[in-house]
Amino acid sequence: MTVTEKDRDVLARTLWGEARGESLAGKIAVAWTIRNRVFDGKTNSWWGEGYAGVCQKPYQFSCWNKGDPNYPFLSGAREIPFRELAQCRIAADQVIDGKVSDPTGGATHYYALSMKTPPAWAAKAKQTLLLGGHVFFLDVP
Repeated sequence: MTVTEKDRDVLARTLWGEARGESLAGKIAVAWTIRNRVFDGKTNSWWGEGYAGVCQKPYQFSCWNKGDPNYPFLSGAREIPFRELAQCRIAADQVIDGKVSDPTGGATHYYALSMKTPPAWAAKAKQTLLLGGHVFFLDVP
């Protein structure tokens, strides 16, 4: 699979929108969840195609929803602070380039512990990792 500069940029922006308060390890875990969707092995994947396609597929990552407060930053209408985006770019590049292993055990889903109520799917899924403010899952029904 060819990874474009757009893929790298969109993944880094997604990490900023979804996990900017996390450590580098937390950002890497979120990036791996996205990578696991990219490489799920299905043709014409429901998740979307490539990193940008998966990240920007409607309703998969709330930071890309037009009503989300992160969206103006992700879309470029507002500027993300350079250092914050740079750290997200480091995590994105390490995961895309295969320089770090998957700490999530193959997770394709996560949710932030800051949510008032866990998503309904979490009750029937297999939890693989709790890291920082996120819980990671696979085998989501």
